Amino acid sequence: MSENFNLDLIDKTFTTYKKGQSFDGVVVLKRDDGCIFNIGGKNDAFIPASDFDDFSKLKIGDRFSVVITNQKNEEGLIEASKSLADALKMANQNASSLRLGSKFSFVVTGLGDGLQSKMGDYSIIIPFDEVSTNSSKNYNKYVGKQMEAVVTEIDKENKRIVGSIKLLQEQTRVAIENNFWNSIFINKIVKGKVVRILPYGAFVNVDGVDCFLHISQISYSRLEKVEDALIVGQEEQFKVISLDRENKKVELSLKALLKDPRTERVEELVVGETYKGKVVKLLSFGAIIELENGARGLLHITNATDNRQKQIYEIVKLGDEVSVIVLDKNEQENKVSFKLV
Repeated sequence: MSENFNLDLIDKTFTTYKKGQSFDGVVVLKRDDGCIFNIGGKNDAFIPASDFDDFSKLKIGDRFSVVITNQKNEEGLIEASKSLADALKMANQNASSLRLGSKFSFVVTGLGDGLQSKMGDYSIIIPFDEVSTNSSKNYNKYVGKQMEAVVTEIDKENKRIVGSIKLLQEQTRVAIENNFWNSIFINKIVKGKVVRILPYGAFVNVDGVDCFLHISQISYSRLEKVEDALIVGQEEQFKVISLDRENKKVELSLKALLKDPRTERVEELVVGETYKGKVVKLLSFGAIIELENGARGLLHITNATDNRQKQIYEIVKLGDEVSVIVLDKNEQENKVSFKLV
């Protein structure tokens, strides 16, 4: 009695391969464009040469794991990938090594009860209330983006990891602030970015911490408004002029790093030379003289007359134009002393 073979029935006795499944197997044939890889069952798999880091080193008999990428190609062969299997293995190792509090990165693949992703065979979920410290509810903007979070729950039995971006942001903020306050000191030169402008000054972000810059510390020139000298996003170097660690306040100065125009005017003067100037202020012991270049100095009464009985207003009057000799100057303190010619 002859036996009839049912090919459909025979096909069902072999393993059904689905995209994304992992299998172990062995290289049975090497071709120029790739290799034939036996993974058991009825069909062999094909792995393209481009899938290997160094295809020239591949040998018949090599054993490793692959991931099915396509059920059948033009030759009727299952398509598989060793690199995907290696990546999956590494991802599983990374996932299994995570502990509570560990930081990890992931790419958001979708939304459910929160941001969703995968790490190997592990599912990752970031509940919506753990996404960010800001109030934005537009969670679709995160899909496809790489994010970082900290592990808050691990279920190894069900291969599930729950994380929090908000907690990581807070941990990062605290670490940044601690580092800032441990390294800041008065007179330190820092680099900062203007982040907000106010009528009386601006907030400047320095290493993640907002510091205050008063309008009077921006320029030696009198400013009507902060916008006359600064714009949001502008980066400059600043000098720390005040610290309050208890209340976490820092005051900066831009002006302190600029050369004082008064100093430049004093530097131009030569001791012993005669200059023309104007009396701009009268004092009980002398007069303030402003020279044509803008430098100001003191004409003491003793350098204005030999008569000890006279008052300064008897010698010069406010607004008088006079000629004076520079007796001395102090560029660091912007002081000049004159003698009336």
